[in-house]
Amino acid sequence: MTTATLETPLDGVVGARTAKPLAKAFGVTTVGELLHHIPRRYSRRGELTPLAGLPPGEHITVVAQVLDVRERTMQRRRGSLLEARITDGTGTLSLTFFNQAWRARDLVAGRRGIFAGKVSEYRGQLQLQHPEYELFENREDAPGADQLDEAAAKAWSETPVPIYPATAQVPSWTVQRTVELALDALGPVDDPIPAEILRSEGIMPLGRALELVHRPRTDADWRGARESLRFREAFELQLALLDRRRRAAGEPSTPRPIESAPLARFDAALPFELTGDQRAAGAAIAAELAQPHPMHRLLQGEVGSGKTLVALRAMLQVAGSGGQSALLAPTEVLAAQHFRSVVEALGPDLASEMNPVLLTGRMPAAERKRALLALASGTSRIAIGTHALISDNVTFFDLGFIVVDEQHRFGVDQREALRRKGTQPHVLAMTATPIPRTVALTAFGDLEVTTIRELPPGRQGIETFAVPEIEMPRRAARVWERAAEELVKGRQIYVVCPAIAPGEAETPSGEEPGDAGDAAGEQRPIANVAETVAELRARPEYAGARIEGLHGALPGPEKDRIMTEFAAGEIGMLVATTVIEVGVNVPNASTMIVRDADRFGISQLHQLRGRVGRGEHAGLCLLMTRAEAGSVARERIDAIAATSDGFALAEVDLELRREGDILGTAQSGGRSTLKLLRVAEHGELIQHARDVAGALLEADPELVAAPGLAELLARERAAGHIDNLAKS
Repeated sequence: MTTATLETPLDGVVGARTAKPLAKAFGVTTVGELLHHIPRRYSRRGELTPLAGLPPGEHITVVAQVLDVRERTMQRRRGSLLEARITDGTGTLSLTFFNQAWRARDLVAGRRGIFAGKVSEYRGQLQLQHPEYELFENREDAPGADQLDEAAAKAWSETPVPIYPATAQVPSWTVQRTVELALDALGPVDDPIPAEILRSEGIMPLGRALELVHRPRTDADWRGARESLRFREAFELQLALLDRRRRAAGEPSTPRPIESAPLARFDAALPFELTGDQRAAGAAIAAELAQPHPMHRLLQGEVGSGKTLVALRAMLQVAGSGGQSALLAPTEVLAAQHFRSVVEALGPDLASEMNPVLLTGRMPAAERKRALLALASGTSRIAIGTHALISDNVTFFDLGFIVVDEQHRFGVDQREALRRKGTQPHVLAMTATPIPRTVALTAFGDLEVTTIRELPPGRQGIETFAVPEIEMPRRAARVWERAAEELVKGRQIYVVCPAIAPGEAETPSGEEPGDAGDAAGEQRPIANVAETVAELRARPEYAGARIEGLHGALPGPEKDRIMTEFAAGEIGMLVATTVIEVGVNVPNASTMIVRDADRFGISQLHQLRGRVGRGEHAGLCLLMTRAEAGSVARERIDAIAATSDGFALAEVDLELRREGDILGTAQSGGRSTLKLLRVAEHGELIQHARDVAGALLEADPELVAAPGLAELLARERAAGHIDNLAKS
């Protein structure tokens, strides 16, 4: 048989019949990709898996022992039913097979093995219908009759058994057997990491780590192999991010010096003082814009911290050199809000000079044509828009600066398409979702990160309360009484629902939704805009109030009209989906009511409550929920109610959610974002790996002495894996 390498196509080693299901289930197509499909956990042939608390509806893999088997004739249809019970020594789980009496020869009481299937419940008993299984005694590596001395049997029973991420079509033991075939065919493995780093970090060579993570003889084998592979993952990721930052810094770009009349005039007309954080962020951005290399910076800050003002000042700096700026927003509502805010902040003279234009997908043809002409001719220095800015027919006279608002809402390809409309333009990504340091290092390690924590003076505080509707119905009723009192005082109310109408959920790209109440199989209806508007209009205490609904499915002009009228105070209560999550600024809005708040994630809830308390009135946020006490959904809501510190909430969010949900896991290129690295647990490792990678690149920027790493980075760049990491 020909010796395989990590790049060898898998079907050439194990055959197409075996390789095709693996590719479909896990996206693995080469020997290397299969060998990086790491076991989820390890069991032992002599050790049983606890059966208590198995989740109904989930596909599970357990190690258990056959307790008993019985066969009976079915009463309602022809044939027989074979029922076996397996046990972990305390609990039991039923296995049922229709018309498969022959399995009784396998499933003999006392035998142990791996059992896999979908958990269901029948008459109060958990069961697996037609499960897959493999008995340990049937494996080729099981000791035969001539080997059954006590030491051999003991060693065999204590050897770790890898349990792999699996599917109903590809059970764990199928993965294990295929991995063993691949390992047997694998020749010597070239290790891309230099030998001196392997020695200094105590890392196993790659070939040995792959062997021991899949075929350990002891627990120390797989633990050491996992640690080695985890460091590799952190090191190679940080090396790629730092390399991309270095390459970006070397690209030529047009300098945009700060000495410009528009910015000086704008600052002189400001009716307030910039905060210290705004000044510091502005100075850092201004210095980078003046360099002959493109800026790549992430600006993160709390809701209402003034990030947009910092970005506008940078746009004016670019305009001073004749350059244009484009602000990319994720929704039409937010783009229109930004446009109005920018025009208002510039004032009549500067607005006339900068000629900002709005570009969205649903604009009337005549308006769109005027905007396109202004951008192409250079008479407009500032463009604000949605994905429409990326369209092929949009051209710029001199695009020098790009601002991506709520950058996690956009894929890398979209951002890159806008960047290509200029000649190495400077890029500023903004987010109001605070990012834990380890996530920032992992997802945005190639960007300089600037943080604004300080809020402008005069911002009122926001009180947040959880409202458990089932446990405290009186408090739930009080929500609507309090809203009526606020309306009487002349203030305005937001009511947010997770759905547009019955059966019509709205989950815009980039949202991180909650987990549907955390109740398996729960089918209760969720609050929606259409029914909530009708319900509130029917209440006598709101008889004099104007109540309107807003959601993403409305035509663009209709959304703009409703938001404009709400901002003008003509609408008292706005019932909306999360289209008002970011950027919407109505200082008179004092109260945020979120229905079925358990359907939203922590960052969404934090963003939503940031819509109130923006003027002279203190804000109030009421999170209504029917989630059970003790559930993850209630933990999220209680965390939001306990603190208004978005950075503290970001850490809580990281602990409650898998970082894959934050970083994005279903990336193009057939590679998941992280395999063994967990940013919530391995922050010190990530930082250390970054230090090691940084030292290597500083000493050898082109990795001449590490050709394996240079080749690896070239492959990563070609495949777009590092770009994909930032996609959500």
